[in-house]
Amino acid sequence: MFVSEKKVEVRYADTDQMGVVYHANYVVWMEIGRTQLIRDLGYDYAKLEEMGYVSPVIDLSVQYKKAMRYGQTATVRTWVEHHDKLRTTYGYEILHEDGSVAATGTTVNILVKKDNFRPVPLRKIDPAWDAKYHEIARTK
Repeated sequence: MFVSEKKVEVRYADTDQMGVVYHANYVVWMEIGRTQLIRDLGYDYAKLEEMGYVSPVIDLSVQYKKAMRYGQTATVRTWVEHHDKLRTTYGYEILHEDGSVAATGTTVNILVKKDNFRPVPLRKIDPAWDAKYHEIARTK
């Protein structure tokens, strides 16, 4: 299974009044991880947008395990959990520097035409990218 990793420094602005990372920032880090995975595979999400496509999140799940705090460095691990005709499920682990799990999660993304939001299979836009996702998906 192909897993991408991206380090993210926890900034003071990422924390809440309790001094821990505000829960929504984990979702931002998942997006950073997803972008890194795509880049690591040799593809470019920005080019999809230039071609008139976007990839909205249609489902999101996050499980918080152990709080992160200012000054720490998170490692965002991202992989393709499942990929089918229209949906890609990405899996995530956000780790502390000692390897303990801060959060886990998934997002389900689809690809749509930017002007009308109609779903479009990735294989119609970039067959090689689609084939790569099928190859590396954890579940077939």
